[in-house]
Amino acid sequence: TPINLKFESMSSDMETDDGGYGADDSRSDSMGMTSSVTTIDPSVVRSRILQSASLAKESAAEAALNDADEGDGADDMDTGDGVQQPTFKKLSARAAARGGKAEYRRVRCPAHRYTPLRENWEQILTPLVEYLKLQVRFNTKTRSVEIKTSPQTPDPSSLQKGADFVSAFMLGFEVQDAVALLRLDDLYLESFQVTDVKLLRGDHLSRAVGRIAGQDGKTRYAIENATRTRIVVADTRVHMLGSVANVRVARNAVCDLILGAPPGKVYNNMRNV
Repeated sequence: TPINLKFESMSSDMETDDGGYGADDSRSDSMGMTSSVTTIDPSVVRSRILQSASLAKESAAEAALNDADEGDGADDMDTGDGVQQPTFKKLSARAAARGGKAEYRRVRCPAHRYTPLRENWEQILTPLVEYLKLQVRFNTKTRSVEIKTSPQTPDPSSLQKGADFVSAFMLGFEVQDAVALLRLDDLYLESFQVTDVKLLRGDHLSRAVGRIAGQDGKTRYAIENATRTRIVVADTRVHMLGSVANVRVARNAVCDLILGAPPGKVYNNMRNV
């Protein structure tokens, strides 16, 4: 696959929380969360965008189809044996890459995000170029954002951070919310489908999506404010942005709504947490 901006909007709402997936969290195990597929070997820097097994399978199929169509440094330290460890200079992103070649990511732009991307292009470009020192362009032929490291890129992880930032915007998050992925290292983006929680069809599926959003989006806003997360409901897909612990609470609330729990009961459960 393949700002100076004001960084207040998301960082103030999301305080860093320590936490992980609990061993007793059966819902996360049943969804089979996995990291998203990238065009570059993900073993170097892992993406912080998590997808359910069904979404990951769809993304891999789309990537294969599109490809077919296109035909740190260490301080001096004593080991205890009197041997002093050497100090090396911090490598740039290009020097740390295999063979010294530039790495890149390609993030496709869905049809419904093409106009928002064009309107917010300058806001997206500024943090990538000025803050992460990356080279960015929009390929109009493949309708994808292509990001590439440059000799001035200071950190090898900057490329993956930039790709996660652009991917979050493509999923429907605001630029002010997605840019928090560049500033905070403990934020993650998790995606799953409503049918991953319960197999629903027809009007039952529509009502489940309606319960998540609520009247005029009140239920979604209440979950966002209570858990300090950001939630995007796109058709039958649900995307959540926040720390691990906060996303877990928000995910449990959304799953309860999908299973048919009344909103009042969900609010009480979140208040108890």
